[in-house]
Amino acid sequence: MTQRRHFLRTAGATLLGAAAVSRAGAARLPEAATHKGSATLVPPPPANGRPYRPLVTLNGWSLPWRMKDGVKEFHLVAEPVTREIAPGTVANLWGYNGASPGPTIEAVEGDRVRIFVTNRLPEVTTIHWHGILLPSGMDGVAGLTQPPIAVGKTWMYEFVLQRSGTFMYHPHADEMVQMAMGMMGLFIVHPKDPRQHRVDRDFGFILNAYDIEPGAATPRIATMLDFNLWTWNSRAFPGIDPLVARTGERVRVRVGNLTMTNHPIHMHGPHFEVTGTDGGWVPKSARWPEVTTDIAVGQMRAFEFDAIAGDWVIHCHKSHHTMNAMGHGVPTMIGVQQKDLLEKIQRLVPDYMVMGDRGMHDMAEMEMPLPDNTAPMMTGTGPFGPIGMGGMFSVVKVRDDQRPGDYTDPGPYRHPAGTLASEYTAELPEAPQAGAPRTSTAPLQVRKPHDGHH
Repeated sequence: MTQRRHFLRTAGATLLGAAAVSRAGAARLPEAATHKGSATLVPPPPANGRPYRPLVTLNGWSLPWRMKDGVKEFHLVAEPVTREIAPGTVANLWGYNGASPGPTIEAVEGDRVRIFVTNRLPEVTTIHWHGILLPSGMDGVAGLTQPPIAVGKTWMYEFVLQRSGTFMYHPHADEMVQMAMGMMGLFIVHPKDPRQHRVDRDFGFILNAYDIEPGAATPRIATMLDFNLWTWNSRAFPGIDPLVARTGERVRVRVGNLTMTNHPIHMHGPHFEVTGTDGGWVPKSARWPEVTTDIAVGQMRAFEFDAIAGDWVIHCHKSHHTMNAMGHGVPTMIGVQQKDLLEKIQRLVPDYMVMGDRGMHDMAEMEMPLPDNTAPMMTGTGPFGPIGMGGMFSVVKVRDDQRPGDYTDPGPYRHPAGTLASEYTAELPEAPQAGAPRTSTAPLQVRKPHDGHH
């Protein structure tokens, strides 16, 4: 504890603090890299500094840095951005360096980092380093630890990274608006010893949500609960990339939650164990096997598993969070006969379709007319037809022959013979009365799927 107090006291005395950068100083700023695409960019190994295995940010990228006098310098630009949430659906958001969420910052335990933040928003902002131990004056809370960053100004934050782990950054100025508009990003601190907490693949993303009315492009910022676009890194399925691995590899997934509710993240297939939070790494003696971990608002979780061959779904287990553009006032129509009504309405509106009389899966199969710039409620297609999911949903794709370091989508999984569920076609036995012995001895008959190679 004494050492920590000494660090905070000396760091606070030697750092410049958050201060506006002069025009002459701006000429010496590190370049502010920009990326506006929505595909996953796998970062290269670090060109300098301590070695580490880079994080693969799902549908995102990592921010480059420069070394100056032994300090890692980064440059974030807070600005309005456009983001493709799903194919054909674009949102007007706020973010950093052309993207929402902003680029992932990666550094190593013990590094001194200097982060310049330029404000190109139409209002003031700050930036808070969520979960990171640092001097109070670097904590980024408007009015309490610093004045807000004025429009057009650049401020500087500098601190030493004391511990490794999974962290985030986001504003603490007009927070309701700025976070509702998409301002957030991952901050990953790797262990100083690369052998510590080592995995073969390391993925990360942030849970975020938007309320964007069908046909619109800008979120409603006053929404507290009734969101209709539940996203990972501001992407909704089928726009979320798969998490790709090789059979037997140790895989880590890091998830941060900056929505307004909790999310039970569930993965099919391999069991995993929670190995880290934003409070630090979980000791091995405190870990336990799971298939679902609930991530509360403002929390981060890192979980790890040994990859098993197959296509394994990973999703939020709140069922409404695996849909897109869902309306909250939709009545339940199950069992309501609409045939006569359908014929009458189609005389006036030829494209009108019945919805919900047998459940909602038909929505995944039909292409219903939608307002422009609106993602279908349930979409995405697999090798056996419509998947019927949207929102917070992706697939962990594990293959025996996936090359180490290769993150390209390997396509549909080819199920080994005898491992694929099939339709039962024999006559079903009569249901026995309670307590009566079963008499049917008819052999089971199974019809193989039409597409035999899956």
